[in-house]
Amino acid sequence: MSRIGREPIVIPAGVDVKIDGHHITVKGPKGTLERDVNPQMTLKLENGVLRVERPDDLPQTRALHGLTRSLLNNMVVGTHQEFSKELQVNGVGYRAQKTGKQLIMNLGYSHQVTVDEVPGITIDVPAQDRIIIHGPDKQQVGQFAADVRKKRPPEPYKGKGIKYVDEVVRRKEGKTGK
Repeated sequence: MSRIGREPIVIPAGVDVKIDGHHITVKGPKGTLERDVNPQMTLKLENGVLRVERPDDLPQTRALHGLTRSLLNNMVVGTHQEFSKELQVNGVGYRAQKTGKQLIMNLGYSHQVTVDEVPGITIDVPAQDRIIIHGPDKQQVGQFAADVRKKRPPEPYKGKGIKYVDEVVRRKEGKTGK
């Protein structure tokens, strides 16, 4: 049996889970998430514990077992306490600021780069060189952070650009280094 799939998902206080066939709705203090799970998986909610069970040991259903459990656990964790990604802006004259629901960045281009907040995602700019993206949906937070990073990825010679805080940029020597 899958080590991840057989782990129970403990539902914390303040989070409400509703199962309607193969549609699950998780509502918590940070938001509401909905998802359709694979019809082969069986969901059981007993005494504040959610379990995912599979019908057989075929490789496809074994893979779906762990995946389904991970997706549901991320929904429960995200609605209870949000996921976040922190980005760092490096470079002379590179800066970020938030105006209303827009993130405005100076990234060395001849124009400012503007990114709008999407529903379910919140952007914070505590300093000119820091961007914090958070929300209840882990996949959406990660994708939005990747889209912001794509506006000016870090380059290997000087390290200028937007990078994740925990990302290590491998540096290269310039032309003169032999």
